[in-house]
Amino acid sequence: MTNNWVVEANDVAKIYTMGDVKVHALRGLSLKIGRGEVVSIMGPSGSGKSTLMNILGCLDRPTSGDYFLDGESFAHLDDDQLADIRNRKVGFVFQSFNLLPRATALANVELPLRYARDRSNRRQRARESLELVGLADRVTHRPNELSGGQQQRVAIARAIVNNPSIVMADEPTGNLDSKSGEQIMELLLNLNKERGTTLIIVTHDPEIAELTQRVIQIRDGAVEVRNRE
Repeated sequence: MTNNWVVEANDVAKIYTMGDVKVHALRGLSLKIGRGEVVSIMGPSGSGKSTLMNILGCLDRPTSGDYFLDGESFAHLDDDQLADIRNRKVGFVFQSFNLLPRATALANVELPLRYARDRSNRRQRARESLELVGLADRVTHRPNELSGGQQQRVAIARAIVNNPSIVMADEPTGNLDSKSGEQIMELLLNLNKERGTTLIIVTHDPEIAELTQRVIQIRDGAVEVRNRE
């Protein structure tokens, strides 16, 4: 695999079996995403976007086909090894934030480091990550003491604390008002500019997609359009 590609999927299929019915969520999908690229993935409900994100983020395995992340194939890895790679190489940002409600912002950001059993300057790295997203004065606040935009900033700080190869954001502005959504997108795009972080953003919003370098359209489990016209 060429080092310029941080993501490469070749003829990937995913089939779910529900009783006697086989559901083809992905049908021989192929795509490549370059290192440092900002890409949006769009498609109607049921198009396979969520399944694709789960595979790209190493949360699920394809039924067939090959997938490489940062030059590495995961076909031979067991679940524990897959979890370790996922923790080190992928940062996730979700629409619903997915923060631990009783934990402080700092403790939430520390989680990936704890899972990695990484004790080297763990608290300091979490603080620096929160500073990077503009929350240096909110480290001891719990989610219910933060606005929606601030909670999403905590989620982004958690996603980048391990300096992952890619950050995957699934409808990152979906639960935010327009102003907070604009601020979150500006923050994500600045991470790309300053750190060279590869961003993959699933969105239904064409205005969000317009901010990315490339739009990948998914329909019926396959890539419909690779580039914006």
